Amino acid sequence: MMEIQVKDISKIYGTNENQVIALSHASMTIQEGDFISIMGPSGSGKSTLLHIISGLEHPTNGSVLYGGTDIHNGSDKQLSAFRRQKIGFIFQQFHLLPVLTAYENIVMPLLLDQRQADEPYLETLTSLLGLETRLSHFPHELSGGQQQRVAIARALSADPDIVFADEPTGNLDSKSGNEVMKMLCQIQEKMNKTIAIITHDPHIANMAKRHFTIIDGILTEVRAS
Repeated sequence: MMEIQVKDISKIYGTNENQVIALSHASMTIQEGDFISIMGPSGSGKSTLLHIISGLEHPTNGSVLYGGTDIHNGSDKQLSAFRRQKIGFIFQQFHLLPVLTAYENIVMPLLLDQRQADEPYLETLTSLLGLETRLSHFPHELSGGQQQRVAIARALSADPDIVFADEPTGNLDSKSGNEVMKMLCQIQEKMNKTIAIITHDPHIANMAKRHFTIIDGILTEVRAS
């Protein structure tokens, strides 16, 4: 994976008296194998930061460099292809297609990008997520925790450089949420994946190895290990 450099990012919505500063001069560097949490209350700017780093949204000022290349300088088509190939997304909602099996949901991003599935890699991934016996099941036949694990496998199916998780346990009970986080920790450690998690839950945040807080759009690293 290439180093990701977030340099002096600001995001401003509106103008004049209606102006809202969602992010103010945020900077961070993400290295290969990092496991990062970004914690903040609702409206603090954490999701905006994730969206800008992952190319879903453009900054007002600043740059996001992947291996020295600013991802926001290309065309929308180039940025879309970059996201498909280099970035995995996990959201609070599972966003599984109900007419597809768990396996079909997992490999769907590969098919959309006209890529062949790496079956040994997927076997390792689904085994770590405890999905071996659930791959032929449809979403309605799975528990909430199992559905989120399918969503995690889908995010990782293309072997992305980094996975961004936005409140990945927010739609689960505490037990299922803890199980999902433990599996994410295992994947990060055993497969050396780079993961950045957005959360408002201190317990979830503390499971990461590097910790950031964001308050009123101001990003601060509180501890690195």
